Amino acid sequence: MKITKVEAIELRLPESEVVETKATACQDALIIKVHTDEGIVGIGDSYSSPHVVKALIEAPLSGASASGLARLLIGMNPLDIRPINHMLQAKNLRLGRRGIICHAIAAIDIALWDIAGKYYSQPVYQLLGGVFHKKLRAYASTLFGPNGKSTYEIAKRWVDKGFTAVKFGWSPMGQSEKLDLELVKEARRGVGDNNDLIIDAGCCWDTSTAIKRAEQFRHYNVLFLEEPLNRENLEGYRKLTSVARIPIAAGEGESGRFAWQNFIEQSGIDIAQIDLESNGITDAVRIADMAEDRSIRVVNHFYTNGIGLAACLHFLASRKSAFILEYCVEETPIRLEVTKQKMPVVDGYVEVPESPGLGIDLNEETIERYQVDRY
Repeated sequence: MKITKVEAIELRLPESEVVETKATACQDALIIKVHTDEGIVGIGDSYSSPHVVKALIEAPLSGASASGLARLLIGMNPLDIRPINHMLQAKNLRLGRRGIICHAIAAIDIALWDIAGKYYSQPVYQLLGGVFHKKLRAYASTLFGPNGKSTYEIAKRWVDKGFTAVKFGWSPMGQSEKLDLELVKEARRGVGDNNDLIIDAGCCWDTSTAIKRAEQFRHYNVLFLEEPLNRENLEGYRKLTSVARIPIAAGEGESGRFAWQNFIEQSGIDIAQIDLESNGITDAVRIADMAEDRSIRVVNHFYTNGIGLAACLHFLASRKSAFILEYCVEETPIRLEVTKQKMPVVDGYVEVPESPGLGIDLNEETIERYQVDRY
């Protein structure tokens, strides 16, 4: 079997619907289709700037250490996933071993695992070594309201829809101590005493403030505190994790196993949040092995569409330490309608797809409706 074509399809909502201040990747997407001479097509996507990732995939040769990814794949056996992953990195050393080149490779890597599953008539999790979890408890991942009252209402809405855990993140957290505590207090009230509350600080504090907030939030029974510090503040993370009495989670911004190795070894985090669409399945497995060998629990980061959700489900299904699934609840057509399969939350859980590959099909009507015109 050989790769015959690679498509990079950029999707974007109409400009009138794009909100600059909204922390979401559900307003656009970069969809990858890897075609083969046996008629199997693999699907992948990237959590990044779709426009830039598309350019990285479609670029011509620039030199021995910088090349568009698509041209390198033509004629290769898509089942050679790890050799391809290595080759794509080696042929782009000038672009680094972290950051957006990893985002582009991730999209292709996910599509190759989809092809392998379809070829062997197995779900991806089986190819990853087997299943620990056939379903995963999901938390509704959303943003804080502008104040405590609206945050309470948001929390109650998602609990009423069947979630047993809700995560709130980003602004206006970090504006003042009073508002920080108001937001968490009302989030807990909305979630209720019998459900879990997760707080994503969105990298907003200095080290001393993060240590103080971790202790204050402990009294609201927070399941874990996510990204309280600047992602480069590894010394701060080490200080925080050495004293915090609630679990500290981070890592969604790390791309590639080399970035992750440094973060795991120096930060002292309790929970590693691996973004499949920024790392790919191949590197995510290696990162998770590093984490679990150090007794760090592994979860996912997910805030895109059904392709990313399926990849997360297969990955977490194969990880012993996985205990919860991030489930983006943004209500945009790109989040909800890119795939035909919806993977809904039922009684607080999401079942892992059982069909070969990722177990999803693209909704071509959605793709056509939101595809950015070629130049």
